[in-house]
Amino acid sequence: MTKKRIYLFIRGKVQGVFFRQAIKVVAKKNNITGWVRNLDDGRVEALLEGDSESVNTVVEWSNIGPANHALMRLKLKLKNLKMNFYLLKFCTDIF
Repeated sequence: MTKKRIYLFIRGKVQGVFFRQAIKVVAKKNNITGWVRNLDDGRVEALLEGDSESVNTVVEWSNIGPANHALMRLKLKLKNLKMNFYLLKFCTDIF
């Protein structure tokens, strides 16, 4: 299977509505590793890494999100796969 790493930047009412927890649950269910955190500007940032199909599933879910959020915009950045999580200790939620 092809592996993929992607960064998500999600804007809208995504803080204080359990968006981070929900994306962690969806990511774990799809065997995705990475992290998710709130940004000071009100966005949520996530790094997802795993097989392409599973990453795409989580990205598609991110366009819908949990019931109590109001997603306004989703920005993706595709990165080369490195399988290197040495920065994880600085992140809010690791999965």
